[in-house]
Amino acid sequence: MKNNHLDHLFERASELGPLRDQIDASFRMLRDAIANGGKLLLCGNGGSAADADHWAGELLKGFKSKRPLPSAARTGLPPEIADSLQGAIPAIPLTNFAALTTAFANDVDGDLAFAQLTHGLGRPGDVFIGISTSGSARNVCAAARVARVRGLRILGLTGASGGTLAPLCDICLRVPTAETYRAQEFHLQIYHCLSLMLEVNFFGETDLKITLAKEAF
Repeated sequence: MKNNHLDHLFERASELGPLRDQIDASFRMLRDAIANGGKLLLCGNGGSAADADHWAGELLKGFKSKRPLPSAARTGLPPEIADSLQGAIPAIPLTNFAALTTAFANDVDGDLAFAQLTHGLGRPGDVFIGISTSGSARNVCAAARVARVRGLRILGLTGASGGTLAPLCDICLRVPTAETYRAQEFHLQIYHCLSLMLEVNFFGETDLKITLAKEAF
């Protein structure tokens, strides 16, 4: 199923074909971190901030499958709660800490708000995910530098150049465009694919015939 989702991605976006090995490696990096008790920290600006929040949402609840709780996780919960909860992949969108972000911008330096959150929340074994269409967002790159020192692995999603972020990453998925809106469209397709792959890996898939509909842009 992992390869099926990759194949389906490239059917929809053939331009991403050269990134196949890197996307597969990204899946393995995320899978291994989560399997070993790690979490994902995501950030970006503007549309990429929305992507960070969107991707975290796909991970924290059922995406394509329902992810029912296993028996061990249901222990102690009343059925009306246990029956509704879903399996979750731990992911924190750093874009959603309004009080910290505004306080840090006012009191210290707004470009370092994500860096402060990464310092506070990141632990060795986690993965930092920086989304930047230019690859040179100062706040994302500063957070990536902190992530490196803290012992996190780093995944970047950027436009074609990779910018300043690329050399800071363990893996940088540089999509084949410099246009912001096109880069964001490619990023959406990539993280949907990675979400599907992770869901199959950790929760299985109940209907192998269901696939994501083609995105209409």
